[in-house]
Order: sequence, then structure tokens, then C-alpha cells
Amino acid sequence: MTAQIASFFDAATGTISHIVYDKPGGYAAVVDPVLDFDFRSGRISRAGADRLLAFLAEQRLTLQWILETHAHADHLSAAPYLKRQAGGRVAVGARIVEVQAIFRRVFNLEPAFRCDGSQFDHLFQDGETFRIGELEARVIALPGHTPADVGYRVEDAVFVGDTLFMPDVGTARCDFPGGDAAQLYRSIRKLLALPDATRLLLCHDYPPAGREPAWCATVAEQRAANLHARDGVDEAAFVAMRQARDATLAAPQLLLPSLQVNIRAGQLPPAEDNGVRYLKLPLDAL
Repeated sequence: MTAQIASFFDAATGTISHIVYDKPGGYAAVVDPVLDFDFRSGRISRAGADRLLAFLAEQRLTLQWILETHAHADHLSAAPYLKRQAGGRVAVGARIVEVQAIFRRVFNLEPAFRCDGSQFDHLFQDGETFRIGELEARVIALPGHTPADVGYRVEDAVFVGDTLFMPDVGTARCDFPGGDAAQLYRSIRKLLALPDATRLLLCHDYPPAGREPAWCATVAEQRAANLHARDGVDEAAFVAMRQARDATLAAPQLLLPSLQVNIRAGQLPPAEDNGVRYLKLPLDAL
């Protein structure tokens, strides 16, 4: 059976959420759903997630999984909202516990916050297989951007998170706590060792002027043309490039709101005694 894929671009964050399913009327997984968040007002909305729900309803799909490729630093996850509306299990790579431990300290989170991944319904191990209806999926550990990054291989497609971007954009940054450029290089080479026709489905696109957003490139296309990691670029050259480039990059606008929500599997912080939820902005901590 060939995996069917629908992709949804969020212009505000440059994020692509994907729905992969076996057939109309069958079973689906949502990969990397976005919760709309206005940083200036602190207001949350759900138009992007509602687009995903509308597609699921239109295709009469049962939502089986909500898959996070990592704890995102540029958007809040809509996983809890999707789960409340349509069901499904929220899952991420097992090394999320390392990311939780790092950012529990950064945000000085409440004592009840646990760094054991229990906020998620399932923690995937490298190489683990699972099913999306009649489709078989396999987890690929892809550390580097963060320790917990994973890809999800379904038939001839791999959902690679932030590991790779379109060939004319390059690769993800590695300067967040726990990131490692050498590990990212090895993760990329793992992906580029797959058959040439394998489709790599991306989590972000930041298109150069004159190009429309895109989110799929084959292994062959990445090997031939990726700006940072094409064939012929060795690990030492990649690490030197990545470290020099990362030193020039500003923090993502939603870095601090996103991480303290996404390490909770998308749940917002608990309400305080006035009934209001608050996000923290640690000063001079990163």
C-alpha cells in the first residue's frame, strides 16, 4: 500500500504539518501540528489545527497518532487540541527526557514537572515499528538539531523534522542546548543512504525570494544539491560551516514560549491561583 500524504504550510512560522494515511475512510497520523500563537498579545487560536481536523473529517479518517519529530523551538504544538477533538496518541522520540531535563532548569519549572516523558502517550525508540492503519512506519533517530529528533519512515516517505531543509536552504541549526553539528551530519548521511527515490518530507521551509514554499525533496536531489550537506561535503567541513553560521543566527521569535510548552507534549503550563496560565521569559539564561 502506498502512503497518502497531505501537507499544510503555516506561513507565520514556516512550518509544514503533514497528514499521512492509508486510504480514505482509513487511519491517519498527523506530523508536527501547529498551534497559532500571537506573541505580542499572548493569545492562542487554532485555525491551523482546524484545517487538519477538516481534512480528517473530509476523508473520513480515524486519527491514530499525533507524531512530533522533536520539541520544536519555533511554534507551539497543537497536539493536545487535536487529541481532544479527534483522538489519537501523542508520541515523540525517547530522548525527549534529555531535552526536558535541560529546559526544566532553564525555566525553573514547578516541582510537579517530571523529566520522564510521561506527558506523552508514547516514547519511540530508534528502529521501533508501528502501524498507521494498513501502513507500517519505522522510527529513525536523527539527533543533532536536538538530542531527541526522530524521523518517521512510512513506505517511500520519511518525515525528517528539522534535520534537512530544501536543497537551496540547507540544514537545521545546532546551537540550542543539546545540539551537536557532528551528530547532525551523521544523521543526515543516514538519511542520504536511503534509496535515491525516497521522499524526504520537511518540517520547515524558508524559501529564497522568487520561490514558492516547498516541503519535499528526494534523497537524490538532496545528495546532488543540498547547500550544506550535498555529496562531497565531509564532516569536518560541515561542522565548521554549521558552527560559524549558527553563531550569526538570532533566536527564533517563539523559542521561549515554544519550548516550555512543547516539552509538556503541547500542554500549557498549569493555571495559577487566579485561573490564568503564564509563560516565563528567563532573562540572560540562554
